[in-house]
Order: sequence, then structure tokens, then C-alpha cells
Amino acid sequence: MGVLAGIARHGRPKGPMETLAQVDVTLEGGLHGDFRGVIKPGGRGRRQVTLLERGDWEAAMAEVGHSLPWFERRANLLVEGLDLPQIAGTRLLIGETVTLMITRETDPCERMEALAPGLKAALLPYWRGGACARVQVGGTIRVGDTIMVLEE
Repeated sequence: MGVLAGIARHGRPKGPMETLAQVDVTLEGGLHGDFRGVIKPGGRGRRQVTLLERGDWEAAMAEVGHSLPWFERRANLLVEGLDLPQIAGTRLLIGETVTLMITRETDPCERMEALAPGLKAALLPYWRGGACARVQVGGTIRVGDTIMVLEE
């Protein structure tokens, strides 16, 4: 079991990240106010919510010799104390109700290289760049909520 250590969203592409103490999560919109969460007509919503492990971010930062805040990765949720499963279809429970299904790895983009030379490469191994997920059950999540892998 892990803990939700951070929540962030951005209202438009390349827009500034906003950190939050809590947020509503819906099947149709992902994190309230985050532009990526809305499923486009005919879309599959494979990237509604992105998750990042604190340990992976810290390891990448150490590798490139920087100390940037986690939300510079542009992920929505910072996970602490839980090794995110690297298997599409795995379900996570956050707090009492919110359920996410991991859909794929979050590939690091060129934007990471602009933050720190070598960061894109540092995020490539072992899903270090995070995981993408789709909302299966909505609700409200808060920093400090537990996160656990649901057994099938």
C-alpha cells in the first residue's frame, strides 16, 4: 500500500501546472480541470490520468544532477511507497472509491530534455516516466489518501 503524495493538473496544453490538496475525479473528465482527462469522441481515454512514483523521479533527478519539483514531469498524481505495476489492465484504488486502470507507460517527451539535459533518457528505463491510466470509478481524492493495487 502507498500514499498519494501529490496532485497536479494543467488546464491547457503546455499550460502551467497547478498543485492541489484534493480534486474530484470523473469517468468523463478525469481530474477536474485537467485538459487531458476529457475523453474525445471515439477516444479510449488511455491517458486520462498520469501517475509518477516519487522514488523514480528522485532517481532520475539524481542521475541528471538536478532537483526539480515532481510536477515538472507534468504528471497528475505523485505516488509514494508503492511500486506502480508495469502491466496494462492493473487496477488501483485511491482513497475509498476512486479506481484507475493502468493503460500504458507514460513516455517521456522532448520537453523533459528542455528541463534538464539527459532527463528524457533518465526517465526511459523501467517505466520511470510513470504510468497512464483511465478512470473506472470516480470520486474525490486527497493528498494523503492510500493507494493500493486491486487483486483481480
